[in-house]
Amino acid sequence: MEITYRKAERSDIEAVCHLVSCVIAEMERQNIFQWDSLYPVREDFLEDIKKGELFLGLEENQLVTIYTLNQECDEEYKDGNWNCAGGAFYVIHRLCVHPDYQNRGIGKSTLHYIESQVKEKYVNSIRLDVFEGNPFARKLYGNCGYQQVGYVDWRKGRFLLMEKEL
Repeated sequence: MEITYRKAERSDIEAVCHLVSCVIAEMERQNIFQWDSLYPVREDFLEDIKKGELFLGLEENQLVTIYTLNQECDEEYKDGNWNCAGGAFYVIHRLCVHPDYQNRGIGKSTLHYIESQVKEKYVNSIRLDVFEGNPFARKLYGNCGYQQVGYVDWRKGRFLLMEKEL
């Protein structure tokens, strides 16, 4: 399994939206109601593309994973007990793997790729939030060394703030 990563382009939007709709349907089959018709939406991904922050993972030209990477976070992140509170950091948003490719280590390899990507930028840590009701994502991040540093409550429920020092 060889995954290649690249920045998304405007022409990728249909494939991205299709992947996300498949992910939402699979999460709902697992009784995980994290994403819906309000978030994430096409406009979120178009904005990510415009800013050069949406990345695609492809296996044999098939879109298998996406993620957004930037230094933006919600105001509620200030409540986290960050281990690298004063250092530079990146934030992972909307990381997901197409259901047809799940349970093959793609999420883990994508996180490793992201970590190597940001190490080149001389940052101290990577941050993210994960839906408390998504045991698969919580396990992935925990197994990859991300530690819970707090939580926030948003529209869909509780989200755990997590960080990995690099």
